[in-house]
Amino acid sequence: MRKQLATREGERKKFTAVFSRLGKKAGYTGYSVETILLMKVRDAQTGELVTDHLWFTFTKGFQLFGLKEGDVLEFEARVKSYSKGYVNKSLAIHKEKRDYKLSNPTKIKRLTV
Repeated sequence: MRKQLATREGERKKFTAVFSRLGKKAGYTGYSVETILLMKVRDAQTGELVTDHLWFTFTKGFQLFGLKEGDVLEFEARVKSYSKGYVNKSLAIHKEKRDYKLSNPTKIKRLTV
């Protein structure tokens, strides 16, 4: 669990992170979605490390920069909780736990060129 994010749930804050790589995720719907892996995610105001990594959907906001490994990005996002794991309500199987993420990244800037 991302304990540093848990204390900030619901807040919209500014963060910095290091671009690592692109990826893809495929859901049960059959189509894949491009994703972006950000490492060393920090609170931009305090410099405190809030999580070692996060995955985001590779939206237009990120696509504008032609990112290279090691680029430092700054963005604003809201801290949200989500259920991590598997839930099958019809069989009453619950293998889930609460975790935290950053959602709706906006005002994305590249700090290194």
